[in-house]
Amino acid sequence: MKSGSADADNAHVEDVLTVRRWRRYGADRLYVTQESGARVGSVDLQSGEVVVDDPLHEAGLRRAAQAYLRADVAELAMTLPDPGAALDPVDESALQAWLGGDDWDSINLAAIRGERGSSVRTRLERMGDEGWQVVHDVPLGRQGSLVEHLLIGPAGIFTVAERRHPGQRIVVEGRTIAVDGRSMSYLRDARLEATRVQGALLAAACAAITVRGVVVVHGDLEVRTVQPQHDAFAIARQDVQTVFRAMPVRLDPARVMAIAHVARQRATWSR
Repeated sequence: MKSGSADADNAHVEDVLTVRRWRRYGADRLYVTQESGARVGSVDLQSGEVVVDDPLHEAGLRRAAQAYLRADVAELAMTLPDPGAALDPVDESALQAWLGGDDWDSINLAAIRGERGSSVRTRLERMGDEGWQVVHDVPLGRQGSLVEHLLIGPAGIFTVAERRHPGQRIVVEGRTIAVDGRSMSYLRDARLEATRVQGALLAAACAAITVRGVVVVHGDLEVRTVQPQHDAFAIARQDVQTVFRAMPVRLDPARVMAIAHVARQRATWSR
C-alpha cells in the first residue's frame, strides 16, 4: 500500500506500505510496515485492538487492514486510497466488524464474508456441525514449522495447506503438481507434513491412525489422475466442503473428539 508524498520536492515519490498477516500460537494479527521496514502499526484481528506508532497513521492503517482482508492474499502492497474517499458500504461494515465499533453486535460478518467467498479457515470451521474438528496453526516440532490446519472428522485426519495462484493454471498428474508448467513441491511437502503429524499423534497414544496431506489451491485446477488412497491430494478452494463430505466414514464421533483433544495439547507437538 502506498501513502502520499512527504513534501513538495518529492511529490512524485510514494512510500510503499506492506501488510502481512501473522498467526502463531492462537494470535492473529496484521502488521503494516513501510518500504524501509519501519513499523507503521498492527491490528489484532481477534480483539480489534489497533496499535499505531503515529496517531496520524491510524486511518491509513485501518484502510490497509480493510484492503488486505478484502484481497484474501498472503501479503499486500498497493496504493493507499484518498483519505477523503468513502469506503464501499460492505467494506465499511466488514472493516468495522473486524476492528470493533459502536455497532459491533449489529453486524453480520458471516453474511458479509459470504458475499465475497470464504477463506479455507472459514470453510473448514463450517463443517463443525457435521462432526468435524479443526485445529489451526499447529506448532510442529521445535524448529518453528506450522501446520496451517489439522482437520479431524468422520473421514479421517488431514493436514490442510493453502496455496494461492489466482488466474494461473494448476495441473495435478501422478504425484506431481505444476503451476503454469512449473513443477512445485506442494504435494511432496504435504506428504512429509502428514507423516510428521501422524508420527506425533501415534507417539501421543492415538493408535491405528492415518494422516493424509491436502493442498487447497486458489487457481484454475485440473486433476488429470486421481491420487491413490492415503496419498496427498489437491483440491480447489471452492470444493473444500464438498470433497470432505463425500468421503467414506472412517472414524466414529467419540474417536474424532478423542483425537482432537490430543491434537489441541501443546505437549503433543513439542516432542
